Amino acid sequence: MTDPPRATVRASRASVVRLMVPTDANFTGSVFGGQLLAEVDRVAYIAATRHSKTTCVTASFDRLDFIAPVHVGEVVEFDAVLTYVGRSSMEIWVRVAAEALQGGPPQPVAVAFVTMVAVDGDGRPVAVPPLQPETDEERRRFEEGHRRMEERRRLRTQSAPP
Repeated sequence: MTDPPRATVRASRASVVRLMVPTDANFTGSVFGGQLLAEVDRVAYIAATRHSKTTCVTASFDRLDFIAPVHVGEVVEFDAVLTYVGRSSMEIWVRVAAEALQGGPPQPVAVAFVTMVAVDGDGRPVAVPPLQPETDEERRRFEEGHRRMEERRRLRTQSAPP
């Protein structure tokens, strides 16, 4: 039996760009955090599905840090890359940057780690191709992702009902 082919980080990278409109905003004119969260989930899904070639579901948000507010009229880019792949789970790092169309460079506004799990038609986890990091930075992120996945596993075991 041969090993499954490995897939690169580059092959599954995903980006989504959205203009923030008034229906995305709260009463202060800032975009709802939940609106950004939904877009983070979508772009993570795209990256995970590109890698796994099958349907994926969200297993967890490790954390989502809002760095700065996003305002109506700004263009927001959601950039997702795989950092770690287990048997059926994938950790995706999503960086979010906002840009005022009137000028100025994009500014970081949020970062998140999302875990997606590849599933079959019955919703059961299925194996995914291994990830092949190509650069030193990708290898470092892979090792860090492995440690985070182990910590998630440990915390799930500790919080399981008796």
